[in-house]
Amino acid sequence: MISRRQILAMAGAATAWSALRPSVGAQNTPQSVGTPIAIKGPVRMGASPAAFMGAFMAARVADKPFDMIEHCHHLGLGGVQWNPPSTDSKEIRTFRQRLENYNMHLVSDPPLPQRKSDVDAFEIQVKAHREAGAAAFHAALTGRRYEDFDSLEPFKAMFEGIKRSVELAEPVLHKYKIKLGIENHKGYRSAEQAEWLKRLGSEWVGVCLDFGNNISLCEDPMETARTLAPYTCCAHIKDMAVEEYEDGFLLSEVPFGEGILDLKRIVGMLREKDPNMIFNLEMITRDPLKVPVFTEKYWATFDDDYSPLPGRDLAATLKMVRMNPPKLPTPRTTGMTSEEQMEYEDGINRKCIAYAREYLDL
Repeated sequence: MISRRQILAMAGAATAWSALRPSVGAQNTPQSVGTPIAIKGPVRMGASPAAFMGAFMAARVADKPFDMIEHCHHLGLGGVQWNPPSTDSKEIRTFRQRLENYNMHLVSDPPLPQRKSDVDAFEIQVKAHREAGAAAFHAALTGRRYEDFDSLEPFKAMFEGIKRSVELAEPVLHKYKIKLGIENHKGYRSAEQAEWLKRLGSEWVGVCLDFGNNISLCEDPMETARTLAPYTCCAHIKDMAVEEYEDGFLLSEVPFGEGILDLKRIVGMLREKDPNMIFNLEMITRDPLKVPVFTEKYWATFDDDYSPLPGRDLAATLKMVRMNPPKLPTPRTTGMTSEEQMEYEDGINRKCIAYAREYLDL
């Protein structure tokens, strides 16, 4: 099965190669760089590529390209998290025109610099994405820490590397006046992320708030939202269900209204911060994720001094899991063909879109 990380890699692949060479318009000054796409009327919910894992897989099996913009427009969505096809100025204009014709917002994922020698290539990307109409950038810079690491030191090295990468990117973001939303991507708890961003002190580096990810790190989702809302510039909206299993609990994206999240309250909190907050659907149709809180490895990266996870938070999370069994069977895709998964995914996404329109004004 194609993974979420592979989907996000595909979304960024179109620009990865072109980062190595200047485009025709690469010498533009910041003043001549295009402004974000102007959305007429209320900002509507867009979508992240991860909402279409089944559609991506079906397209790959059929050896056909997946047209993210057309797919979202067909579903009645108002924006995309996607990258322009290259840094060529003509292709950028064509890409932007499609989005403007559909009145769709754009959030994009330019690859961040890993070292000083990458900064020039990053600036080329920022110029191109800005000209394409991007209203904000997104970055998911970690995996699931409890799966990726067996001890604290490698986790610390990863986190420090991310901080250095963002510090390299920040002057370019400042120069072109565009915000980077760093997703809370099961890598750091909200207090860790907020503390880092506060120390960085840049109005151009903030958060892409994922509504459900930090449940996997034993956080109450409303506490995550309260902690990160002041830094949030865009959001991945989803609903979540939880259920027990022998090593901890299972975590599932579910159709809006069928999970445990107070979507209306979180949306309202973010809109109070910014009435034009960008929301992108990230209903990932897949088997439930295992959060093995009763295993030794889960705790390998938590440390009272560097990265604490209080026992009271674990207790509160386990209580929440036990008191909130799923209202309906959670999504599962194992055993489905790519076509079956795409159809199943499409039905769930349509439920989310209908709910968002009726109850969330999205």
